[in-house]
Amino acid sequence: MIPEDVLEWMIGMPEDRFIADVHERAPRVHAAGDRGRFDPLLTLPRLNERIAELDLRAGMIELANARQPVPRADYVQGDFIDRVAVARGYRQGATIVFNQLQHSDRRMAAFCRRLERVFSCHIQTNIYLTPPAEQGFRTHYDSHDVFILQITGSKDWRLYGDPEDAPFRGERFQGMTRPAGEPAMTFTLNPGDGAYIPRGYYHDAVNSGDAPSLHITVGLIVRTWADLMLEAVSQVCLAEPEFRRALPPGYAGAGAGADRTAMAATFAQLTATLADRVRMGAALDTITETFIRSREPDLTDSLIDSRIDPEGHYVARPSLLTVTQTETEVRVVAPGCEFNFGRAPLSLITRILDGTPFRVTDLDHAEALDVLGRLMTAGLIERQAAPAG
Repeated sequence: MIPEDVLEWMIGMPEDRFIADVHERAPRVHAAGDRGRFDPLLTLPRLNERIAELDLRAGMIELANARQPVPRADYVQGDFIDRVAVARGYRQGATIVFNQLQHSDRRMAAFCRRLERVFSCHIQTNIYLTPPAEQGFRTHYDSHDVFILQITGSKDWRLYGDPEDAPFRGERFQGMTRPAGEPAMTFTLNPGDGAYIPRGYYHDAVNSGDAPSLHITVGLIVRTWADLMLEAVSQVCLAEPEFRRALPPGYAGAGAGADRTAMAATFAQLTATLADRVRMGAALDTITETFIRSREPDLTDSLIDSRIDPEGHYVARPSLLTVTQTETEVRVVAPGCEFNFGRAPLSLITRILDGTPFRVTDLDHAEALDVLGRLMTAGLIERQAAPAG
C-alpha cells in the first residue's frame, strides 16, 4: 500500500512543507533506515519477472555505460529488445534502464496516479539496475525534477554547484559546457533511502557496493508559467484576426515590407491588445482539462464487477477530475474520458464523487443508476465491503 502522504513516505517530509520549502529550490536526502520501505513498488525479483514476461519493444529498455556508449544495435533487433543481448551487456558493466515502467506495471501506475494528485503533472518512472562498481552515466543534468528511491544495493551520488536555472522540458543535455568542479554535495543511498534533485543540477552516481544497485527515478514532467502564458496568448490570437495577418511581404529582404519602423508600430499595437485581452482563467481551464483527460484511468475491476447492486456499498476512487455545470448539463472531465449528464442534477453528481461511501438507495434519484454505471465504467467508482455491524 502507498501511504496517503506519499512525500513523507518517499523523502521524510510532509507534502505542504516540501512544496513550501524544497520544491524547485534545493536537493533533499532522506536516510530512512527502513530497507524494505519501497518493496511495495518494486523488488529485484519483480523487475526480473517484468523483463522476462513483457513484450519488450524498442525504447522500453536501454543500456548505458559511462566508460563507453552502448550502441542500440547491440541489443535492439528491429522493433524488439534482444533479452540475451541485454543480459550480456549487463554482465559487461552496462546499466539496464527500464523506461516508463508505469505503462506496464500496475503498482507503478497506481503510485504515479497518487503523485499526479500532488503535483498536477505527468509522472514517469524509469528503473536503473547497475552492476557492482559500475556507473551508467557521466556527469549531466536533467531537464525535469527527480526523486530517487533506492530499492536494493547502494549508490554514491555527487551533486555539483552552480546548477542550470530551470531548463525547459525536453531540453536535452548536450554535454558539459563548463567544468563541473568539486562536488557541492555527496551522499550514499542505501535500500529504503530517498532523495530529491531539482532539474538543472549537475550530478553523477556510481554503484558503491559489491551487489547490484536498483533504484527508481521518479520524474516530474511539469507544465510551466510559459505554457500557461502561451495558451492564454493563443486564445487571444484565435479571437482577434489582426494577430493572424501575414507579416508584410518582403519583410526578410529589402522590399517595401522591410520597413521595421512600421512593423514595430504594429507589433506595439498588438502587444497592447494582448495586455488588454489576455486572461488566465480560460487558459488554465484548458490546460487543466487537457492534463486530466490525458491521465491513465484506473479500471481495476471495472469489467469483472460492472453489475450494480442497489443494496451494495460504493465509494468514489481518489482521482483527478473537474465537475462543471452549464445551463443544459453537468460536465465531468476525468482521466481518459469526459461525461455530459443532461438530466442528472449537479447535487447527485457531486454526492457520488465526494468520497463519502454510499448505497444506490441512499441517492434517491431516478438518474442514479445511469450516472453510477457510467462513472463505474470509467473506473471512478468502486464497490466497498459492507460496514461491520
